Order: sequence, then structure tokens, then C-alpha cells
Amino acid sequence: MTKSTTVFTNARLAEGVLRDIHVESGRISAIEAAGSVTPSAEVIDIGGELLVPGFVEGHIHLDTSFYGDKWMPHRPCTNGFDVQERVTFQAENMAAAAPMDKRARDQLDLCIANGTLSMRSHVMVDGAVGLKSLETILAVREDYRDVIDIQLVAFPQSGILRSPGTPALLDEAIGLGADLVGGLDPASFDRDVTGHLDVVFGVAEKHGVDIDIHLHDAGSMGAFTIEEICARTVALGMQGHVAISHAYGLGDLGADAARKIAATIAKSGVSIMTNAPGNHNFPPVALLRREGVTVFSGSDNIRDSWWPYGDGDMLHRAEIIGYRSGFYTDEDLKAVFDIVTSESAKALRIESYGIEIGAKADFVTLSAANIPEAVVAFPGNRRVFKGGRVVAQGGKRV
Repeated sequence: MTKSTTVFTNARLAEGVLRDIHVESGRISAIEAAGSVTPSAEVIDIGGELLVPGFVEGHIHLDTSFYGDKWMPHRPCTNGFDVQERVTFQAENMAAAAPMDKRARDQLDLCIANGTLSMRSHVMVDGAVGLKSLETILAVREDYRDVIDIQLVAFPQSGILRSPGTPALLDEAIGLGADLVGGLDPASFDRDVTGHLDVVFGVAEKHGVDIDIHLHDAGSMGAFTIEEICARTVALGMQGHVAISHAYGLGDLGADAARKIAATIAKSGVSIMTNAPGNHNFPPVALLRREGVTVFSGSDNIRDSWWPYGDGDMLHRAEIIGYRSGFYTDEDLKAVFDIVTSESAKALRIESYGIEIGAKADFVTLSAANIPEAVVAFPGNRRVFKGGRVVAQGGKRV
């Protein structure tokens, strides 16, 4: 035991037992029975509260949130949900918003205070904005590097084929520092599934990066696009490196069709992200998980041009997914907790995650007796530790 060791004593683990978590150099070095503290160690008493891994925010937009800015009234679409119209509204709203770096920092502070310590953010990269948004968010990420781990997706919000210059910009974005390449509704937005995916998978293959594609398309159009993405993933040996965000169309299918496509998704290793939005069908979480699909989650939009909701709390997001999915049993509630922790970590390919020896000491304390209670109560007043160092408590960044 060295003087650099910190012992988090009286920590209640998910199994219900009290343990002492020993941390050295930002990683968990030992997990022992409560009371294992030695005089040479710094001691932080968890006081019997539940100690869980830091939450994983699997899908967010740091460049477009208005959180911390003036209130932005929501503008409904003129004739039902329309992605292209929402993109137009977003451009108009952002022109009148506070500077992007301030809004991004406000949103990050909110998420960190709620216990998020790993994140994947999509950032607009297309002919409409060029690389400006990415450059701004890359600078913010650098400033927060010791507080939260952030993956950035080069996201073609205005399409790829219909937005001149976007294929080259996506390629350049990876060289600039983006970690993944994204896409957006290949069929309905660009009206060319093959051409759209040629660009996305081409950039990914060239640079050896992962893929995360927005897919809002409903019904059979959405299902067809999912099958095409899965086929490409397998053909290129990219199993475990591709995600589809939203995949609303999966929620439109009958039980037999849903099981069939779920098996295809599982075989391809493609992950599915859902935030269980209130006004859309969304993927059948329980069915997908039974078939072996990795399902993860994120806040998506927080007070932006798409909707006025969002609190940056992934535990509350778990409650929303559970509520909308009809999850009631303890096992169901544990499963939805996994979706915002270990399953999201798997989808984002985060290494050394969890409450185990050798893992990063990234964890959160919750005033709850167990995981199911935490999901339905999403208690506040959390303490948040990154590498064993407190970074937030009482709902605020430290």
C-alpha cells in the first residue's frame, strides 16, 4: 500500500455488499471487504451509498444544444415530422444562439454533474458548415480531457450527396481529429442508399475508424436500410464497429419481422442506439436484447431545435426507456441500467470499464439501495469521480 492509494470505503456494489475500493494511479487496484483501510491511504467514505460505473452518454450533439442559452421556443414541423425541415429550423436558430463553445461547455458541465464520464457526440460536418463546428468542439474536448472522455462523430447533417463537398469534408474531418464517420437517412435524405453508404464506409475503411449512422426512416424503408448497413458491415469485417442511431423503423415492424431483422443485426455485430423519444415508435429493446443485439442509449438532443426536453441525466434516460418499454421487474430494470452503462461502453468500445480490478476509477455514488431503485428514482446529490478524483457533487462541477 502506497501513500498514493485512495480507498473508497463502505461502497455498496450492485450485488448489495459493502466493499472498499482501492484506487492507485487512477485505476482500481483492489476490491476488499469493508474495513480494509490502512493508515497510509487517503480515505473517502461512501457511507453505504450505491457505487456504480460512470454513465456513458452514447449519443448527443454538443454543437447544437441551447442549454444555458436563452430559451428557444420550439417550432413544430408544418406537416408532420420532417428531418429536412428540422435541419432548416436548426440552422436558423443557431444563427441567433450564443457562441457554440459556451453552449457546448454548459452542456458538458450538466452531463458530468449527473455522472456521465464517457460520451459520443455527433458534430455537423457538411457543405453547409464545413469544418468550423468540428474545430470548435475539438478545442472544447481538449479542455475537458481530464474530466470526461469524448468521441466525436463527423456528422453530415445536411446529407452527403445533396450537400456539395461533403464527402471530402468527412474525409478531412477524420484527419482533423474526429473519431468516427456518420451518415443520415441514406434513402429519404440523399435518396441513394448505395451512394451514401459508399462514402460512409469508404471513409471508415480508408482511416480505420468506426461508423455511427442516424436513421430516422420508418417502416420498410428503414428496415431495408438497416439490412444494407448490416450487409456492408459483414462484407468489410467491421462487426462491432458500426452503430445505427434511432432506427425508428424497427418499432414499426410486426413481431415476426422484428425477430428476423434482429437476428440479422445481431449476426452483423451492429449496435442500435435508442433514446425512446416520446413521439416516435422506437426499437423493441427487449426483443433486440434477447436476439443478442447490443442496445445502447444517449440523450440525443438537449433543448435544441428538435425538442425542448433533455436534462443530461443518463439514469433518467434509463427510466424513460424502461417506462416506454413496459419494464417492471427487477431484471427488466437492471437491463435498462445496463443500456446506459455496460452496453453503451460495449457499443462505444470503451476499454477498462466497470467496477473491477484494473478498470478506470470512473464511478458515481447514488442514494439508492440497489440498481432497480436507482432506475425508478434517479436520485440526485451524486458524487462523481474521474480516475478516483472528484469532479462533481451536489449537482455541480467541482
